[in-house]
Amino acid sequence: MAEAVAPFRGETRSLVGSVRTGGILTLTLDNPPANALSIAMMEALKAALDAARDEAAVRVIVLAHEGKVFSAGHDLKEMTAHRKDPDRGRSFFAETMALCASLMQTIVRHPKPVIAAVDGVATAAGCQLVASCDLAVATGNARFATPGVNIGLFCSTPMVALSRNVPRKQAMEMLLTGEMIDADTALSYGLVNRVVAPDALNRGVMNLAEAVASKSPLTLKIGKEAFYRQAEMGLAEAYEYTARVMVENMMARDAEEGIGAFIDKRKPQWRGE
Repeated sequence: MAEAVAPFRGETRSLVGSVRTGGILTLTLDNPPANALSIAMMEALKAALDAARDEAAVRVIVLAHEGKVFSAGHDLKEMTAHRKDPDRGRSFFAETMALCASLMQTIVRHPKPVIAAVDGVATAAGCQLVASCDLAVATGNARFATPGVNIGLFCSTPMVALSRNVPRKQAMEMLLTGEMIDADTALSYGLVNRVVAPDALNRGVMNLAEAVASKSPLTLKIGKEAFYRQAEMGLAEAYEYTARVMVENMMARDAEEGIGAFIDKRKPQWRGE
């Protein structure tokens, strides 16, 4: 049963919808047509993610969108307006990029898995947002691009998430040409996990989310953190680190329960500890 989450305060309330169905929290970018990542939008989304961090009822987060555009990236009109500032916008540009970096890292460092549900265009920082999520499901309507090069603004910050999800040659092609790729190409690149029919998106995302949500929340938290940390290490350091993680994980009650349930051929009862 879906449960509406308490509204955000202030003007950002309408920018991000929030509904929980069982252990799955769906956050919806709700500022069409572009769902631009303005300061207000990024603050609203980060606040919603932060609020879900310690909410035990939330096992998985889905990031969805209203309209035909997942997100067109930063609000260029908002940024351009600040060129009239005494510093020609430098301070505002720095604030925007710092907030964006914080938002993307909030997703990566979040203890709950985050799944992007994409049924439209995701460009620039919008593509970065998809790449920052742990998993992504797209429809045939989805398109992806890092088109900053077309307007004289290389997608340097989107490049961080893109290059950590897509092979180097494919990432460079997207960055250097700015050309749009379709959902099947994004699937072949590894930018998304699955491509489904538009009318099957909700069910496809929920099936994936439910499969993840059925696991031990503690194990998911441990595993997600370890995945991203080891990816930044050299081979020997990564093995040393993950060996320590495995030992600590083995000491958890949920690991004891899960292994016992496997041996006893019964369904495990997770306690999150």
